[in-house]
Amino acid sequence: MTSRPAPPGNPGLLDQPDPPGQAAQATPGQPGPILRRPQRVFAGYVLDLDGTVYLGDELLPGAADTVARIRLAGSRVLFLTNNPLRSAASYAGRLAALGLEAAESEVLTPLSVLTAYLAATHPGRRVLTVAEPLVDHTLRAAGIPVTTEPSAAGVVVVSFDRTFDYGKLLRAFLAVRLHGAAIVATNPDPFCPGPDGGLPDCAAMLAAVQACTGARAEAVLGKPGRQMAEQVRRRLGVPPGEAVMAGDRLLTDVAMSRELGMTSVLVLSGATSAAEVERSAVRPDYLIDNIGQLLPSQPEHGSAT
Repeated sequence: MTSRPAPPGNPGLLDQPDPPGQAAQATPGQPGPILRRPQRVFAGYVLDLDGTVYLGDELLPGAADTVARIRLAGSRVLFLTNNPLRSAASYAGRLAALGLEAAESEVLTPLSVLTAYLAATHPGRRVLTVAEPLVDHTLRAAGIPVTTEPSAAGVVVVSFDRTFDYGKLLRAFLAVRLHGAAIVATNPDPFCPGPDGGLPDCAAMLAAVQACTGARAEAVLGKPGRQMAEQVRRRLGVPPGEAVMAGDRLLTDVAMSRELGMTSVLVLSGATSAAEVERSAVRPDYLIDNIGQLLPSQPEHGSAT
């Protein structure tokens, strides 16, 4: 991140942000970026959920007020998650129950990315899943055949799976190792943040499948993959230079914002600590404690600029 002298009356704030989507690479060990919040309202906001909007069963500080202010400014909002344990409708319902209204169309999960990818890349091929029942249900609803028979599978889909066991691993092993099935993963996250430290996520299940088969996933969907990035671009519907992506992970949220040419904002309320930011070669455009600092401290009047 480019450091410039702080303007008078704003101690600690950097004068100008890096160009949107172009957060500077830094040498690990150099001083970390200064905490600072964006000083303008953007036309579009892509907001991560776990660790950014809420943690566990509670909204994080300022989440409801920030989203309300974004909507009041006339800006667009897209809620984005790498967690495949709920449908978009379920996430919208969960947000409403927490006091934050959201339409199903405003939520993007890896499941819609998965169905689109399989329909385009492996049309008609049967899918064996290492996943919870929602993934099977979603695939069948989209007309994608699902099987539990390794010899019939053309694709093995690996997801965040709290019911993962040896039987699932064995079926995936047989499908890939003996019958040549391709591997597709819903998301790359090693763990899902939570108030009690989090849970092992899709990357853990994927590592087991790859280790025993010797094969690699042909695609890992979700952030920061290009398949999800394309859907984010279409869903948000504003120029990338006029959009912000806010999230709690450097290698998913910040990486995707850079890929899309959006401004990146990293929150320290979830999976990433300030010390990890300091050690990382990937730096966000802005660094804030929580989503309550996403907008300027004084509301801007009129529409987004």
